[in-house]
Amino acid sequence: MNFKHLYYFWATAKSGGVMKAGEQLHTTPQTLSGQIKLLEAQLGCALFHKVGRRLELTNEGRVALSYADQIFALGTELEAAVGKARTGQAVLDFRVGIADSVPKSIAYRLLEPALGLPEPVRLICHEGDFHNLLGQIAVHRLDLVIADEPMDRQVSVKAFSHALGTTAMSFFATPALKASLPKSAFPQCLDGAPMLLQGASSAMRQRLDVWLAEHQLRPRAIGEFDDAALMKAFGGEGRGVFMAPTVLEAETCAQHGVQVLGRTQELVEEFYAISVERRITHPCVVAITQSAREALFGA
Repeated sequence: MNFKHLYYFWATAKSGGVMKAGEQLHTTPQTLSGQIKLLEAQLGCALFHKVGRRLELTNEGRVALSYADQIFALGTELEAAVGKARTGQAVLDFRVGIADSVPKSIAYRLLEPALGLPEPVRLICHEGDFHNLLGQIAVHRLDLVIADEPMDRQVSVKAFSHALGTTAMSFFATPALKASLPKSAFPQCLDGAPMLLQGASSAMRQRLDVWLAEHQLRPRAIGEFDDAALMKAFGGEGRGVFMAPTVLEAETCAQHGVQVLGRTQELVEEFYAISVERRITHPCVVAITQSAREALFGA
């Protein structure tokens, strides 16, 4: 197999299209398309199919991408191992799984202290379904999983949930949308308001549904999103009210041009570090838990 062809396919799949991949690899879309066609010819199947103007992976393409992820991850590990032997300087690999329901800004703030250790750290992040990540930590492919819920006791994985902290929740809207809402006080102003919601499977969405019912509020669901960043992007365009952690209020307002409608302590988002260690000793996990409890959520 020509690994250059595989790399071009992998880069295209990761970036979402030949245009973006071409910019990243400093090559033309025509060259990328040609290399991918050669790979498809070798494998005897199509890896992409067109949906409108977009490229989407076929079933075979998703299988190929899974293998390519592993191949290039191993290549990176090989490069790091050889570099360590060459320079004599140890680099600590820190593999982290981030549940896809955890806001990216929270994930960054939680992980950033690990990069401030005296010894060099190479951070390897994987995002995905919470239960799939638990399967990876069970076989020691991950050192840590960050999630917004603790590990279910019924899950047969030998790991431990360490509470990092909690944050209240705030509701946001663009100035124009806020002005169009009923003049009643929060949270009554949410009744009948267009709202962007977290995906139905998220722990916070389930708490929100209960909270809305308790307050007899019936907002109009405009959309549901597994990706909090995408939900905020729609919210920043005025498509609906959305909810985000209070600890990110200033950042959310500045980034998306929205204002705070109100906040509630009745809705609390929790964050956990899940590790195979009952007593935390991994230096990166120690740095993360201490910073989260003392600074990010402690403040």
